[in-house]
Amino acid sequence: MRKLFLAGMLVAAGVACADDDPPSRVARLNFVDGAVSFQATDHDDWSDAVVNYPLTTGDRLWADENSHAELHIGSTAIRLDSHTAVAFLNLDDRMTQLRLSDGTINISIRNLDSDESYEIDTPNGAITLVRPGKYRIDADPERETTTVTVRAGDAEITAGGQAFPVHARQSAFITGTDQPATEVRAALSSDNFDRWWQTRDDREDRRPPPRYVSRDMVGYEDLDEYGSWRDEPGYGNVWVPRTVVAGWAPYRYGHWAMVEPWGWTWIDDAPWGFAPFHYGRWAYARGNWCWIPGPVSVRPVYAPALVAWVGGEHWGVSLGFGGGGGVGWFPLGPREIYRPSYRVSETYVNRVNVTNITNITNVNVTNVNVTNVRYVNQNAPGAVTAVSRTDFAQSRQVARVAVRVPPSAIASAQVTTQTTPIPRSQAIMARPEGRALVARPPQSVVNTPVVTRTPPPAATQTLARPTNAQIYRPAAGNQPVQANRPGAGNQPVQANRPGQPTPVYQPPAAQARPQPERTDRPAAVQPRPASEPTYRPPGAQERPQPERTDRPAAAQPRPQSAPSRPPAAAQERPQSERTDRPAAAQPRPQSEPSRPPAAQERPQAEPPRRPAQPEPTYRPAQPAPSNRPAEARPQNQPHNHPDRPPEVQRRPQNEDRRPPAKDKEKPKDH
Repeated sequence: MRKLFLAGMLVAAGVACADDDPPSRVARLNFVDGAVSFQATDHDDWSDAVVNYPLTTGDRLWADENSHAELHIGSTAIRLDSHTAVAFLNLDDRMTQLRLSDGTINISIRNLDSDESYEIDTPNGAITLVRPGKYRIDADPERETTTVTVRAGDAEITAGGQAFPVHARQSAFITGTDQPATEVRAALSSDNFDRWWQTRDDREDRRPPPRYVSRDMVGYEDLDEYGSWRDEPGYGNVWVPRTVVAGWAPYRYGHWAMVEPWGWTWIDDAPWGFAPFHYGRWAYARGNWCWIPGPVSVRPVYAPALVAWVGGEHWGVSLGFGGGGGVGWFPLGPREIYRPSYRVSETYVNRVNVTNITNITNVNVTNVNVTNVRYVNQNAPGAVTAVSRTDFAQSRQVARVAVRVPPSAIASAQVTTQTTPIPRSQAIMARPEGRALVARPPQSVVNTPVVTRTPPPAATQTLARPTNAQIYRPAAGNQPVQANRPGAGNQPVQANRPGQPTPVYQPPAAQARPQPERTDRPAAVQPRPASEPTYRPPGAQERPQPERTDRPAAAQPRPQSAPSRPPAAAQERPQSERTDRPAAAQPRPQSEPSRPPAAQERPQAEPPRRPAQPEPTYRPAQPAPSNRPAEARPQNQPHNHPDRPPEVQRRPQNEDRRPPAKDKEKPKDH
């Protein structure tokens, strides 16, 4: 009985350790254009984003004006437009949960396993990507609007405690946070960002499918462009970089960075420098280096750097490093076991080795002696790279500060994979200070909470606002809008109530008067009721009227449920549109008639023998704007997108608002 109890305790301890293992995959930052900034989960400052940096839970990215970025998670590509802030709420073996607090992203999912999930959380709702496809998501926290466009695939949106689907060739609009209004209609047309996204996708689609690596290997898409494959006796199919400098060796042209939770991580400078440095093994054959990727049939497990460390107490003094000593390393060779220096379970050690070593089906790591192993690359020509401990801890470019290591220095050094030469505490103290200022998101964007459907880990819960209400799904989902049907683009499919359309939210205080549609705003923020006519004159602005309380009850304005009056007998004074609220939040009655461009509405004179009556009472559909002056956006953070057409440019907050002019009443002709 005691033996069974001890066995159960050991099993429980193994499971607990496995829960603490780092994730087996990361996101790779593989393209940067313009001012793109990065903030690591354990850092307070922002720094310039660099290609090949691995991103994980808690990391943030900001693409400033006229800037773009691209991430890859296996075969999935995530692209950021300018003025976009994203953060990873969760990224593990099966879940990718991205926080989009402001801006626009496009996502291309080429493969989606049955137990794999993609969730994009915005200030208005959470979007779950159900199938492989192409998706665009726009978040505008100032207008409290989120737009989801599905070019291909299927998505499900959770907002206000309700969930509804969005199908291919549809766009969904969510307006508001506490009681959001939702609408689904035909997909919006493409803009410059969509065309750039499609160009990048076409470039990847033209490449042949991977033959010798798994699609789940992050960074595989660059191998065929920058290298070639060959059959190497004893190793099988290996990859050889096409163009390298003389004396090139793996893990020499780049720098080291402390990345949580793995520790010291290699960041390579080459555009192809991700997969060959975090998966597989390196071998020196036929006078050059070749990379052995490992088995294709299993999902590879990410490792921060597959190297063996060379060092020991006071090692490197003879190399000119002084009393501080030096740090050396070289790549692991075929079938050599990698034992991490970070805390992991034996199950993880088995996985990270089996998935990265060819022709190995099981690795017994329990009794492996990792301090007295003779490594195949230890004496390979130019394999060992060494720098001073100070240069290593401050993440300096290795190729600029590396020194030549003679064979005698290698023979007398201690070699291990399990112990890093500089511990984490010393690395944090050695971080360089006084870096140059970089672009960073506005603090309002950083602090914007988002709605989540899946609870994020404890480390990122402060960035999210979970959905506590029970999710309601309609009995019948919305039907895709038929593009060839007349008027299909203007017939929205309401999706958050079964069997009936959902009107745009209006407060109970008063119903709003008809307002002309603003043509200088993008269609993404102008949802229209199903019965609203297509045309709106650009100049038909309505002006608010002063509230009058001395009119008799008989002369009060008719409610909206009353029959419509003839255009010639009852034209209402136009009202100026509120510019500080999204167009989607400005309700219009569904019975509003079409008006020609030149038609200007004027109030009609009262009938004869009737005393002059005060004008109708006007109550705005939304609370009046604050009397505080509009805060001017910092000059370095404008909202306009130069690469977008004028009709989708955002209006600045400090837009000049002219006072309403009074119209003179003209008597009717009798």
